Formats: sequence, structure tokens, C-alpha cells
Amino acid sequence: MRVLLDENLPRKLRQLFEDGIEVITVSDLGWKGKENGDLLRSAADEFDAFITMDKGIPNQQNLDKIELGIVLLQARSNRFEDLSPLISQVNMVLKTLKNGQLVRVVL
Repeated sequence: MRVLLDENLPRKLRQLFEDGIEVITVSDLGWKGKENGDLLRSAADEFDAFITMDKGIPNQQNLDKIELGIVLLQARSNRFEDLSPLISQVNMVLKTLKNGQLVRVVL
């Protein structure tokens, strides 16, 4: 499985994903600053899931047309310390996540 981490998430989170999950960041691809619609369309060509904290995505995008599962993290901040406890849940969600589906992960 290939997963794209949004640009506002710490790259250090990559180490917390289970084996078999390849995690790439938006920054790694040089996609920083892309608008959400363009970002999601580009990601759908190469990834199985997109992980973000952007609460606007469900309202801004027609997720039924996106060939990508989305995991929306909800934490106090985007700091590693606040997000790392969520990754075990994310690993479980990724096992069943479907294209066009959005799953919120909250502590």
C-alpha cells in the first residue's frame, strides 16, 4: 500500500506505519502548495490513501469522484507528539479503507 502524507504533517510519522505501507510526503514529491483538488487527483494516480489534518477537504471536494481513500486526523496540533498516538488506529483503518471513503481518526 502506498500512502501520501499531507504537507502539514511531520515526516517523522513515517516511521510509525506498519511494514508493507510505503509512506511518501507531499514535500518529497515537490507537490507543496498544490490546491487540494489538484493534489487529490495527482495522488489518486499513484497512491491508495491520503492522510491529512485539513478539515475542509470533506466540504470542498466531491470524494465520490476521487480514486483514493482519505484519513482525516483530528488532534490538538500537527506536532509529532500529538499525532503519533493516532497512527496505530490509522494502520488499522488503512487495511479496509476504500476509494472515495473518508475516515476520521481521533484519540
